[in-house]
Amino acid sequence: MNTPLDRDQSQLRYAEYVLGVLDADARAEVASEVQTSDEAATAVNLWHRRLQPMSEEIPPIEPPDHVWARIQQALRFEARERARIPPARAGLWENLRFWHWLGLGASAMAAACLLLLVVTTGPRIAPSSSAIPFMASSITQTGGHVGWTATMDIQQARMIVVPVAPTSFAQGKAPQLWLVPSGQKPISIGMIATNAPTALKLDRALLAQLGPTAALAVSVEPVGGSPTGQPTGPVVATGAIGAAQG
Repeated sequence: MNTPLDRDQSQLRYAEYVLGVLDADARAEVASEVQTSDEAATAVNLWHRRLQPMSEEIPPIEPPDHVWARIQQALRFEARERARIPPARAGLWENLRFWHWLGLGASAMAAACLLLLVVTTGPRIAPSSSAIPFMASSITQTGGHVGWTATMDIQQARMIVVPVAPTSFAQGKAPQLWLVPSGQKPISIGMIATNAPTALKLDRALLAQLGPTAALAVSVEPVGGSPTGQPTGPVVATGAIGAAQG
């Protein structure tokens, strides 16, 4: 009998297959499952649909050479071996916009960790039949550049915030993320990082407020967070919330 843990581990494998981060043996195993199992084929197709919109949010940008060098280093490739490596199957792994969405400095391992955080084994909150399973937001800084992207998994009650090109913060200051419901005071979601993905748990009160009428905002606060429960420093980025394909 399949347990929730088994199902979550399978979903993680399918997500990693779509990203292209599995080794050759694991990739061949999943490819075989896709050919012989309707359930596996459906799961892989769903992950393509979930991740592809993320790659389309940002216009195509050619990453600088140092980005590819960091990816290569993370995968322990040697530059002299580059010509001997056969081309991988085209997909999100090769999509430049997807790498930009993950944050130009992210490595392949960060992509896998991101999915590991999204596909958790914790208790699930069952959404209503009309609920949107995934939401997303591009949190744009006052200068017009995307500072972070946020992906919300409603069923898992979890948000993943990925830095793209956030502003620098003075010593003793850090970014704090807020949910701003229409016509209401901001609600703290938590502190977020400027150099790595941040996983945030969403309680029921926050889940109830998520939607296109709300927005996300980032303010400058003390490292431990706002002492008042409301933004005390300047708001440096905001983003609308929209449905993501599931």
